[in-house]
Amino acid sequence: MGIVLRGGRVVDSDGESVVDVEIGDDGRIAAVGTGLVGEEDLDCAGCVVAPGLVDLHAHLRQPGDEEAETIETGARAGALGGYTALVAMPNTEPTTDCVAVVEQVRALGEPAACEIVPSAAMTVGRRGHQMTPMGELVDAGVGMFTDDGTGVQDPQVMRRLMEYSTGLTDRLGHPVVLAQHCEVTALSEGGYMHEGAWSSRLGIGGQPAEAEELMVMRDITLARMTGARIHFQHLSTGVSVAMVREAKAAGLPVTAEATTHHFTLTDAACACYDPVFKVHPPLRTDADVAAVRAGLADGTIDAIATDHAPHTVDAKERPFDQAPPGMLGLETALSLALEYSGLDLSGVLAALSWRPAAIAGLADRHGGPVRPSRPANLCVFDPDATWTVSGRAMASRSANTPYEGWSLRGRVRHTLNRGVPVVVDGEARR
Repeated sequence: MGIVLRGGRVVDSDGESVVDVEIGDDGRIAAVGTGLVGEEDLDCAGCVVAPGLVDLHAHLRQPGDEEAETIETGARAGALGGYTALVAMPNTEPTTDCVAVVEQVRALGEPAACEIVPSAAMTVGRRGHQMTPMGELVDAGVGMFTDDGTGVQDPQVMRRLMEYSTGLTDRLGHPVVLAQHCEVTALSEGGYMHEGAWSSRLGIGGQPAEAEELMVMRDITLARMTGARIHFQHLSTGVSVAMVREAKAAGLPVTAEATTHHFTLTDAACACYDPVFKVHPPLRTDADVAAVRAGLADGTIDAIATDHAPHTVDAKERPFDQAPPGMLGLETALSLALEYSGLDLSGVLAALSWRPAAIAGLADRHGGPVRPSRPANLCVFDPDATWTVSGRAMASRSANTPYEGWSLRGRVRHTLNRGVPVVVDGEARR
């Protein structure tokens, strides 16, 4: 007998049912049904029991920038947000571009509150020139490669990366995913927010939507040429969404994510000149927000990611053009998706759990149906609970949330990582 999640409504890719879930001592689901008996009960009355959430895009800052975040604090924030797996971005110091740094990240993540899945850079130092030792990294278990923060500018380099990645599937056991930060820097350089009416009014240099859209167009063309699996990170413009929609209709192996801030906030938020609203790619227009929501609704956009990007108070208090871009996202993503994505409950969970798990190659242990023998990576949340966002109250070492003071609906009550309750009654267990 183990832990029993009692009285909740199970929602997974199989549908919905009101049943209890028993967790065995081996960290797996032992039974699903009624009248189950365990040594410990976790009250789930009025709550949804779901597969744990999976974030395809989290900046955990370690190694190199531990003042802003550590893997331990980022994982705790993730667990409080219902996450059981975080794909860690490689823009660390040193860059996660070799097996040694991958193993360091894994070791730091071993005792963390959720699984830390290292991604690796596509090019050495994320400089866009020399391909990383992808074969060695794949043999070490890396399945996602990205130079996130800087798109690969040279189309010849990107073509070679895509061609090489297609030959690594057998070694990994599932397709290697190249995740692209779509930005043509020759167009975006000198811009700090979306180029449009608000940037002109505020006198802030703008980044045109075309800087993103040109790279989306290029990489769709290269995917058609090479057959490589490409994943578009944090899509933010209506034209980008439309191009991905057409690519999927043509049967190309492309997937895409959108962040919570790109379907909840617009460039008008920058009117206060507060760098908490500075993000990369920038907040866009009302029409772009509507297009991102439409992309989520019709499945063009597969996943909701956080792009969790902690920064110290000192860094975010610099002038708008000097402050680093980025926002916290792990503890607010579920609530924002429930309230503002336009998706129903099952759609929210698909975009936050089982679809990103499949993209990242984690479906064997995350995002799967709540069935006996499956790993017990689960989140339990009250969809009707309301709470007020406070950056200082979050588990992250940083406090740069653009949602400060917002009243949100939906709150995590329990999170289980490999069968171990790491959040109980909304409090993280250390």
